[in-house]
Amino acid sequence: MKFTRRTALVSAAVLAVGDRALAQTDGRPVLTIGVAQVPPTLEPARELSNVGTRVTYSVFDTLIRRDFLSSPDGGGSKLVPGLATEWTRVGPKELVLRLRRGVKFHNGDEFTADDVVYTFTSQRMFGADALLPEARSYFATLEGVDALDPHTVRFRTRAPDVLLEHRLASWCGWIVNKRAYESLGIDGFGRAPVGTGPYRAREILPDQRIVLDAFDDYWMGKPAARRVVFREIPELASRVAALQAGDVDMITNIPPDQVPQLRKREGIDVRSVVLANVHVLTFDERGAGMADKRVRRALGLAIDRRLLVETLWDNAASVPPGHNYPEYGDMFLAGRQLRYAPDEARRLLKEAGYGGEKIVYRTMPNYYTNALKAAQVIVEMWKAVGINAELQIVENFTQMRAAGAQVGNNSNSTRLPDPLGALWISWGPGSFFQTGKTWTSTQAFNDAGRALEAETDPARRKALFTAMLDAWEDEAPGTVLYQPAEFYAARKRVKWRPYTFYFMDLQPDNLRFE
Repeated sequence: MKFTRRTALVSAAVLAVGDRALAQTDGRPVLTIGVAQVPPTLEPARELSNVGTRVTYSVFDTLIRRDFLSSPDGGGSKLVPGLATEWTRVGPKELVLRLRRGVKFHNGDEFTADDVVYTFTSQRMFGADALLPEARSYFATLEGVDALDPHTVRFRTRAPDVLLEHRLASWCGWIVNKRAYESLGIDGFGRAPVGTGPYRAREILPDQRIVLDAFDDYWMGKPAARRVVFREIPELASRVAALQAGDVDMITNIPPDQVPQLRKREGIDVRSVVLANVHVLTFDERGAGMADKRVRRALGLAIDRRLLVETLWDNAASVPPGHNYPEYGDMFLAGRQLRYAPDEARRLLKEAGYGGEKIVYRTMPNYYTNALKAAQVIVEMWKAVGINAELQIVENFTQMRAAGAQVGNNSNSTRLPDPLGALWISWGPGSFFQTGKTWTSTQAFNDAGRALEAETDPARRKALFTAMLDAWEDEAPGTVLYQPAEFYAARKRVKWRPYTFYFMDLQPDNLRFE
């Protein structure tokens, strides 16, 4: 068929409502991805979730980048230039960065130091009335950011921070456009975000789809896809059917039991990675029967995690030694483990005087891979030690956290290769669990965490981490299940590599088409 202006317009109209996989516009494919859920906003420091960062990673850039492609451990521990070309420690509490020249935002504005200062030090992330209080915990040591000239910035911390460079390369480090943010406000910016990333927002329809267009002036090169469409397809069977029918090019959140059949399909490739993330159960100490930490500890001891990994994950997932990962390097605490001890669980329940109070476990069926199946098995494990457990299926986190439930589920990501980037961010003073008062017995944990933030001596840092983890495991506001494996299925002509994070890197160096 002859390609005319009219056919281009028709194609654009079709693409806006759900494209045929790998449809062509301007000679480059449109990449359509079937996901279980799309985020309601693209404000990058507001949608701090697996569904959010999957999309925002392509819209925004950070000053420093985590190099997942060449890091020897595959976990992105190697740092490389991003929007900053170089950085220098000029003192124990100061870091100076030289900014990349010639970078454009999606609205045509030139990227300058003013945008960096606005991103970190406006009321957006700091101050008594900060718009994004959760983001504060990612930069808890930050005292201020100064523009030394249009292409130089200085970060100042209130105490020496050995992780500042990693913070700037991770969550909440995405740079926003000052002019657009001031004009649109937090809600408007979330609907019409302006970043410097390889793709810019075209359409955001909550519960339906997000459409991104290639930003051909991207500083790392022209993106491989002309457009990217994230289509919300909550049901797994529907996602698989859409891939097989050619309506999408890639699907996410595939449980292991579906992998063998997908691998048999011609033209389809399955890719997987063990995530730098753990699925956890969260315990609300205000719930009936939950005030005594011995009951909460019993809930963790009654779970056979190895059985869950073998039966639900076909051994593709991993059981870590608690909130404690080898990627921490010298900070890793050897010799610890998550125990399965049903007899000890029964003893603790008896000592606590547990009287058979109903313990309600709420979960969403599709948000986390295997969440519902795991919940069904765990409830039976609890019943086996004498816990009166009941499973309730809900639609969202608001319903999960509403009154009447003692147990929910969540995931904790290792955002930095250090305990401060996982356990502390997930459970520290800025977390939902402390601000929402589901966990109040926090003094020992918080004291150790705050000291760890300011400590630079390796031996003392490791001792403080030990104290922090001991406090968390003793008080048991939750329990770790496993590190999940994330499975993706894609058409073989889509050359793309998954990372140990939910970041879906569609930058030119990680996405191409045969």
